[in-house]
Amino acid sequence: MPELTYTSSELLTINAARLLRDGDTVFVGVGLPNLACNLARHTHAPNLMMIYEAGVIGAQPARLPLSIGDPTLVSGALSVCSMYDIFAFYLQRGNVDVGFMGGAQIDRFGNINATVIGDYQHPKVRLPGSGGSMEIAAWANRCYLLTPHQKRRFPEKLDFRTSAGFLGGRGERQAAGLRGGGMLAVVTDLGVMEPDENGELVLTALHPGASAEQARTNTGWDLKVASDLKTTPAPSAEELRILREELDPQGIYLKGGA
Repeated sequence: MPELTYTSSELLTINAARLLRDGDTVFVGVGLPNLACNLARHTHAPNLMMIYEAGVIGAQPARLPLSIGDPTLVSGALSVCSMYDIFAFYLQRGNVDVGFMGGAQIDRFGNINATVIGDYQHPKVRLPGSGGSMEIAAWANRCYLLTPHQKRRFPEKLDFRTSAGFLGGRGERQAAGLRGGGMLAVVTDLGVMEPDENGELVLTALHPGASAEQARTNTGWDLKVASDLKTTPAPSAEELRILREELDPQGIYLKGGA
């Protein structure tokens, strides 16, 4: 049997899907997190519940949504309500198990910058900003992030802190009164990082073919490596088939993945 080939986007999506549990309620946006949720529903988590920031609960879109305001999200949904209801009565009450996060920069404690690159007053790049991610980071029971493993994405210090991971450590997050569990996994195209007892991200798993030295070289701080470093299972033929043939046959989100 020939060896399976896959892109970094497929690798990220599949490993993110594996983090989800059957019955999870997931606050999800579009893009790869959306694919990960749908892949989980097609495999090991058929009872996964998806919530979108626009106010859609229990979404079962017939096609891939192009934005959180895409009308396809409404068809087949359990409920459609206001954004206020979503945040106040679901997220802040603790009814959201997983929040998928995104950002341009992530630091060693899982804090996220999605606001500016460079000085705030005179930035090199002005980014989209928080949206709902600041609330999701504070109140979701578990937060996950998908990102390529590049040094510019993992700096020693953020240019701006948009969303809270563990702030300066687990104790600092707790003292701030943030009930959610914080950033519990960062999935990259090299491996998986998870927080230690102080909330600092540690490399706990590598994808097949990747090395700890690659991960350390592409991280802006002195990345710690777990003593029991694991290797993630390679994507299966069935996982790849579902992604390519059922979920994203037009390559809307997977297209061009390196």
